[in-house]
Amino acid sequence: MSLVELTEKIVKNIVKDEDAVSVKEFPSENDKEIIIEVLVSDSDIGRVIGKNGRTANAIRTLVQASSSLKDNKYVKINIDKF
Repeated sequence: MSLVELTEKIVKNIVKDEDAVSVKEFPSENDKEIIIEVLVSDSDIGRVIGKNGRTANAIRTLVQASSSLKDNKYVKINIDKF
């Protein structure tokens, strides 16, 4: 499972509107870095970020741990709304 698929699976299990979730990987200037963009609906942004950003940090931690097992690249996840 790729890092984008893992991120998408985690986010879709958190939100109410699964169809409004979009997860894409973007190229980075640094070869040791992966940028993942997560877009969710306006009503679900609070669920994904969580209180004090705890949910977002947990997602980043899980995806980073998976990356360290495979590619050993730094993962940067940006969360935004439509």
